[in-house]
Amino acid sequence: MSDEEAIDGPATPSATKTPLEDAPALRDPAAVGLLPAAAGGVAGTVDSSAGTIRRENLHQLVRSPAFLIGVGILLWWIVCALFGKVIAPYNPVAGSLTAFNQPPSGAHWFGTDSLGRDVLSRVIVGARDILIVAPLATLLGTVLGTSIGLVQGYFRGRVDSFSGRLVEAVLALPIVIVAFLFVVALGPSAPVLIVVIGLVFGLLISRTVRTAVLQERDLDYVAAARLRDESNVHIMFVEILPNVTGPILVEFTVRLGYAIFTIATLSFLGFGIQPPTPDWGADIANSYQYLGAGYWWEVLFPALAIASLVVAINLIADSIEAVVIQ
Repeated sequence: MSDEEAIDGPATPSATKTPLEDAPALRDPAAVGLLPAAAGGVAGTVDSSAGTIRRENLHQLVRSPAFLIGVGILLWWIVCALFGKVIAPYNPVAGSLTAFNQPPSGAHWFGTDSLGRDVLSRVIVGARDILIVAPLATLLGTVLGTSIGLVQGYFRGRVDSFSGRLVEAVLALPIVIVAFLFVVALGPSAPVLIVVIGLVFGLLISRTVRTAVLQERDLDYVAAARLRDESNVHIMFVEILPNVTGPILVEFTVRLGYAIFTIATLSFLGFGIQPPTPDWGADIANSYQYLGAGYWWEVLFPALAIASLVVAINLIADSIEAVVIQ
């Protein structure tokens, strides 16, 4: 071959492979499954580091005064919910015609209401239903909202657009109004309150989860899962979900406080827990008319119970959010 032919001849592709081209994952997607086994030491280091981070977060929560105060108040109301009838000094539904509208005294620390029922006993036992309905409704809403948010954030496109418009349509009205309409239509009862509040809160939580999933769906570990031919359900609930648990936990604690307020509001309007069952919102509604007569204790102590429980949950939520952000 002459020198001119060597210069003008057709260029042949280089036989040299780049490291990326030579990667087994690109030549054979099934080989991606072999990578963790080959990097067992690295995986073990990552797991150990994740465990250390979780322990450090727990230590930060335990050292937080706000978190401890919130847990202490919440534990008190949980004890009242579990053992209220044992702790209460009187029968919360039994009245006395000779001891109605009595102010706080040694016999009745929180006084009595217009039917002669001990206010302290009703406050203690009243924690039971609200601490059953509110957590269950919030749990239902968290599960539903997480599922909707994962689907919206992962698939995007038409699925995200259609479900997003549906969520916006339902949430165009205030939460209490939406819950009120459903409760009026279905009738007031604990199961109805759980389902209605859970559905409404699920739509709210889905927006937060969707935002978190959008930040995760294009990361390398999701791409690796696709190369392993994992199903969409596996990628959403096994790969992405563990990485968005922080925002979900914060949403759960925040929505729990809103659920308590929503239940108390519906009870105040007469569509929550029905009498004669002790309920803080219903007791405030029944005694509100006597404020002008000077019977302030019948409203004050149930209102303080609601406020203390919501404040405790907010303290816990703020502490968890601070740790998650850090």
